Amino acid sequence: MSFNVPSTLTPDEVASVMVKLGVKKHKDRYASIFFKAFLAGAMLSFGGLLSEVLQGGAAGLTASNPGIVKVLGGFVFPVGLVMIVLQGQELLTSNMMVFPMAVAKRAVPWWSLPLNWVIVTFGNLTGSLFFAAVLVKYSGIVSADPYATFIKNFALHKAKDPEWHQIFLRGIGCNWLVSVAVWQAAGARDTLSKIFAIWIPIWIFVACGFDHVVANMFSVPLGIMFGADVRVPIDFLATPFRTTLLHDLPLTLLIPL
Repeated sequence: MSFNVPSTLTPDEVASVMVKLGVKKHKDRYASIFFKAFLAGAMLSFGGLLSEVLQGGAAGLTASNPGIVKVLGGFVFPVGLVMIVLQGQELLTSNMMVFPMAVAKRAVPWWSLPLNWVIVTFGNLTGSLFFAAVLVKYSGIVSADPYATFIKNFALHKAKDPEWHQIFLRGIGCNWLVSVAVWQAAGARDTLSKIFAIWIPIWIFVACGFDHVVANMFSVPLGIMFGADVRVPIDFLATPFRTTLLHDLPLTLLIPL
């Protein structure tokens, strides 16, 4: 006698999976967490680079139809999160959903939450910087125009254009969709369903222009490497919360969605 197994878990079952995942992350070794976070930063940067290559190489289409270029750039970006989820790596923004759930259920102690976030933040940042410097800048794969100019201007747009409150709100929209993607992937039973479940929400957040802190760890430093006039230190007196590599990091950390 055969039984049809549902293709997705119920919301209650997914919530239980998330809590168990939080416990597993809590018990993991710190060095392992950092290494997984390093790889996650690099994996997400693959998607970021692919998106910038597509948009940067479509100058003519951008001039005539900028909307379709943003949609196409958003469409290719999710490859990074797909690799992260399928490989079981550590991404800061998904942990912002997993750990509060585990803490709320008292499955892990409260101090594990900030400790994990700190380790994963620096791991994601290190992986993103490694990818940007070694595999992109030093490899010369996008050193010629129109890519180099687009990369520089993209970093300037991310770092200088939005006001601090706009970055804060964009962080909410981004991390909401990232959490939806990870939640849906956890509920899917097969690989293709997981990929599709991740793809749609991430496509939306990139195409709509929301801000992802780890994606910005790649795109903004890469722009600086290509000559973007973006200062790293935070200058609270002259331009509060702006023109910095780290400007959106503390803001996004406040959004545990």
